[in-house]
Amino acid sequence: MTKAESFFKDIKSKKIAFIGTGVSHNDLILMFLKKGFDVTVCDKKTRGQTEELASLFEKNNANLSLGEKYLEAVYKADIVFRTPGMYYYTPELIKAREMGITVTSETEVFFDLCPCKTYAVTGTDGKTTTTTIISEMLSKAGKTVHKGGNIGKALLPCIDSIDSSDTAVAELSSFQLISMRKSPDTAVITNIYPDHLNVHSGMKEYVEAKKNIIIHQNAFSKAVINYDNDETIALSSDVRGELVGFSRRGEVKNGAFLDNDGYLCYSDYGKVKKLFHKDKIKIPGMHNVENYLAAISAVWGDVPAEDMAYVAGSFGGVEHRIEFVREVNGVRYYNDSIATSPVSVIAGLNSFEQKLIVIAGGSDKNLDYNLLAESVNKRVKALILTGDTSGKIEAAVKGYSSYNPDECRIVKVGSMEDAVLTAKNTAVENDIVILSPASASFDSYVNFEQRGNHFKELVKEIK
Repeated sequence: MTKAESFFKDIKSKKIAFIGTGVSHNDLILMFLKKGFDVTVCDKKTRGQTEELASLFEKNNANLSLGEKYLEAVYKADIVFRTPGMYYYTPELIKAREMGITVTSETEVFFDLCPCKTYAVTGTDGKTTTTTIISEMLSKAGKTVHKGGNIGKALLPCIDSIDSSDTAVAELSSFQLISMRKSPDTAVITNIYPDHLNVHSGMKEYVEAKKNIIIHQNAFSKAVINYDNDETIALSSDVRGELVGFSRRGEVKNGAFLDNDGYLCYSDYGKVKKLFHKDKIKIPGMHNVENYLAAISAVWGDVPAEDMAYVAGSFGGVEHRIEFVREVNGVRYYNDSIATSPVSVIAGLNSFEQKLIVIAGGSDKNLDYNLLAESVNKRVKALILTGDTSGKIEAAVKGYSSYNPDECRIVKVGSMEDAVLTAKNTAVENDIVILSPASASFDSYVNFEQRGNHFKELVKEIK
């Protein structure tokens, strides 16, 4: 009997509640229903807002708790699975734990039960691309790869089909990590900057959540740390197993680095192997060089160097991350909807050699938009703002000492439709327009993917 089979057998008599429907829970709910569990689905959406899903779950014998009082059903459960969007320290979950109810998540249970080698990536920026690069490299090397987590697919529903010789690669957010008590075999922290401070109690809690990706590792594990980032360097002393660093600024003792000639190299405790030149990387930007250095450090010893080079030259990037959408009337449009923080926007701006027309703004995460001011003033010719954060971003850019309205025009609009129309009317031949919000999407969209898809639809309608 596998560990997963034993787990499901042990909890078969328990009442299970799932908080939240969506990508991270729908397949999981159906899996538990098919296994014959007593399942209650709790969601703030009303029946009218989720009719199709509600009917599907009911047909499979689920109980439903929908609408304003959806969390009341949680207190009748034995085990509660929270969606990543449900903050771990919310009062209702604190009360449930005080009542002796087990509060867990799909991610936690997956890492407890996974029979194969696990890789996981977290960080403020770059985690989606790095996760995907690691997956591509392992796949090129002949591994069966199960990719998921925050990247858009729950992994626990696949648990029965995962073999011990496979590999699992997960992107993990701070909301997933905050309650994790098991770390992956290979952990990667791309960087840490202020983010999600509208939810976390402060920067300390945010960093502590990220730290869970390494703190529960053992002596046989690997932790990959960004040596160019102060917050990640500070976590080096918490590493229990092999410490591997990466840097684009200088050679490291053990890990990947960028040399003075522009080659990505790997130092195995001083034995340096030159891999490939940064110009071979198909996706643009120095931040993607960093992502490759992180990925190389993670898979070193599991993937041949030639397979790493192949991926660098062939991988075209992930959706919503500086994603080329279309060229129309000589203007190129890019979707960078995943750029929800100032730091990720700066990385996107630095990926191009010319000044850009940027669409920004969205819901507020209590971030410091003054970080954007210098880069926007130097690298943006027109800034089109929409959403809740438009005023804060405008104030930060205009407050910069060398702000010149003739060189960085700022326009505030009411919707994405207006933003794309304004960009179209502003742009001339050879211009670049990029959606790079520096903000979350929740003022107008379910998630950044929906925002990016809407932007792409509007761009494709331009005549």
